[in-house]
Amino acid sequence: MNFRGINNVALDAKGRMAMPARYRERLLESCGGRLIVTVDRDHCLLVYPLPEWEIIEAKLIKLPALNKQARLLQRLYIGHATELEMDAQGRILLPAMLRDYASLTKKTVLIGQGRKFEIWDESVWNESQEMWVEAVQADGGELPSALEDLSL
Repeated sequence: MNFRGINNVALDAKGRMAMPARYRERLLESCGGRLIVTVDRDHCLLVYPLPEWEIIEAKLIKLPALNKQARLLQRLYIGHATELEMDAQGRILLPAMLRDYASLTKKTVLIGQGRKFEIWDESVWNESQEMWVEAVQADGGELPSALEDLSL
């Protein structure tokens, strides 16, 4: 199950967001509508179907406890992880603390990222896209060695 594409979505006054119809059935089949939402270092939210999150969580838990960066990642990702369930209308309620972390307003975008989604405030997403394009151009198009064989 892969998610892709950009979807404009609105948050209602209670902080609920409707999952786009094209994902709902797949989410119901794959995880019964049970999702995990957590924060990301880029100040957006990450949304995983529960089975996908359990794989990520297991890897995070196995990180060495004496490594400072590992503990920080565990605190960030696992510490903020919140289980959500889609309601009958396909909506999820994003907790206020997580909405505040990502500076979410009414206008948001849901970005399919393979096995997960990202939720961004629309204006932050638009500004970030411009910065990313400029950063790629400033780097002169040099790819890390891990991406040298990638063909698009």
